[in-house]
Order: sequence, then structure tokens, then C-alpha cells
Amino acid sequence: MKRCDLKLYRGYANKNELIVFGHVVEKYPEGDHKYTRKGFRYARTILQLFSIKTIPNLRVVLKVGSVTAETQTLEDGYFRFQIPFTEPMDGGWHPYEVSVDDQIGRSKYQATRTEEFFMPYESSYGIISDIDDTFLISYSRRSFKKLFVLLAKNVQARKPFDDVVKHYQLLSLASRTNPVHPANIFFYVSSSEWNLYDMIIRFAELNGLPKAVLKLKKIKSGLDDFIMTGSGSHDHKFRKIQNIIEFYPELQFILLGDDSQKDPVIYEEICQMFAANIRAVYIRQTRKRSKTDTTVLMKKIQDLGIDTCYFSHSNKAIIHSLETGIVFKQPIENNLTK
Repeated sequence: MKRCDLKLYRGYANKNELIVFGHVVEKYPEGDHKYTRKGFRYARTILQLFSIKTIPNLRVVLKVGSVTAETQTLEDGYFRFQIPFTEPMDGGWHPYEVSVDDQIGRSKYQATRTEEFFMPYESSYGIISDIDDTFLISYSRRSFKKLFVLLAKNVQARKPFDDVVKHYQLLSLASRTNPVHPANIFFYVSSSEWNLYDMIIRFAELNGLPKAVLKLKKIKSGLDDFIMTGSGSHDHKFRKIQNIIEFYPELQFILLGDDSQKDPVIYEEICQMFAANIRAVYIRQTRKRSKTDTTVLMKKIQDLGIDTCYFSHSNKAIIHSLETGIVFKQPIENNLTK
């Protein structure tokens, strides 16, 4: 028997289909404690995550409710299920199971894991947010500082922007009717690689950010790749956002990003394609002054009839969400834990 690990990610569903995905690797660093280590021990954790060895060509079996499906891992160990799924299901998070029981040559691989997928509620919004320098301070414009922060600061030392968590918690309540519990589906879409999935999940949990489906970039399996983490083409972000919106044609979406890289360009193009599906676009200003090209792109989006907010502090975004009716001020008697 040869050891392998299944790394599953949160999935999502509509009334007709289910999408779940993951990787099969030789060994995945486990345990939340590794993200709270300090100094060299934490740096070693990050470097281990970028030294993962993936396993291709393994048969993978999905079980959810009464449905069973099979697929095979790709060259980078990645697998993805997009299957018909019409079982009646309430909105919220639901479990799924994936297993490996296969043999390549003399090596036999076995593993089973469970994760969750999200089924949107009626009248939900979809929230699509970038990660680096949108809610997580990352210094994306400064490559060496970004790498230093990634290696030197554990999840407890990393910080979100002021009031960004408050804004996202409010957006979890956005609805066309006054809701009494967080009901929206969140996607965190980033040019960070799948190697950093657990770190991002842990950071979100520690800081009270809404539970989300993550859509990240192709996994890296070498330290040479680590130096280039988060860089290169951002075309995958456009494709992932396009796929999400096409998967939920009945939802309206709120897009959040920043002006440090390509978010304004990507979001303007998305809005041109899906104007009727976009409720609002929020862009964080990452320098002392606003960028002229970003201002121009936001004006083009606004001309499509979509609310926009280009802000340097999340408090401005919060006020915008309230004044435009995207979120309602909650009555004191509402129980947000229902």
C-alpha cells in the first residue's frame, strides 16, 4: 500500500448540477498548528506547501446523496466533477465524499475524504472577491515584500484591511428581501495557487470572513515556482468568474477587487458581457492616489447601469452598500444566527 492524500475543496451546486474538485498528492501537510508557527518553522511550512508531489492518472470516486460518479486525476493530480445533480436540497452547506482506491504498477493507493458544497438560497446574491490586497494585506505590487510577508508572517500576524470584515459580513446579508441569516454564496477568486488554500481558509476563519468557495491558480510543485507565486497571466480569473456567473444565471453578483493588478480590467470586461447579472463593483484603492485608468474603467461600468465604488477605506464601501440598498440595516430584534 502506498500513501496518498486527498485534498478536497469546497464545491457548489445549482438546481441541475454539482461542481466539486480537489487534488491527489503523495503527502499533504496537515494540522492547523502549522499555520500558527513562528519564524523559520512557519517559513518551512510554506515551502513544504510548494514542494507537494501530485499523483496523476488515478481513478477518483465521488459520492453525494444517492449519486456516484468517477473521474481521473490529471497530470498535476487535479480532478474536477461537474455532474447532473437534481436531488431536492435546501440552501446552505452539504457534505460530499471522494475516495481513491486504485493501483498503478505495483503501487496501490487508498484514501477517503469528505468536504462540503454550497447550494444558494432563493433570492441570494453571489459575491465574488479577489483576495490579495482586496481583503488580505499582501503588497502584491512589490514582489519581494510579498514573498517576505508570505514566509515571515503566520496567519495570526497577517491582517485584513480595516472594516473589510464588517463589509463582507454585511454583504452576506444582502438580499432582495430583508434576511435574517447569512444566505449568499461567496467565491474568493485569486491568482494565488492551490498550495495556499488552507492558509487562506484559516485566515478567513480567524478574522470572521464569510465562509466561501475558493477558486485558485494551478498547483505548484517546486521551489522554483514559489518565487513566482501569484504572478503571471490573470486570464484564469476572468475564465473562473465567467464560469461562475454562467453557472448561476438567476443570481445577481457583487464583484470586489483592488487596483494593484488587473481586477478593474477583468471586471469591466465581465460587466460588458453580463451587465444584467452584476449588481455592483467595488475596487479598493491601494495607493495614496486613485489611478486614472481605474477611474475610467469604473465610469464605463457605471454607464452600464451598475453601481460602482472606488474606495480607499472599507467604511466608504459599507456606506455605499447601505445607501444603494444592497444591504439592509438589520432590526435589533433579528437573530443573525438563525
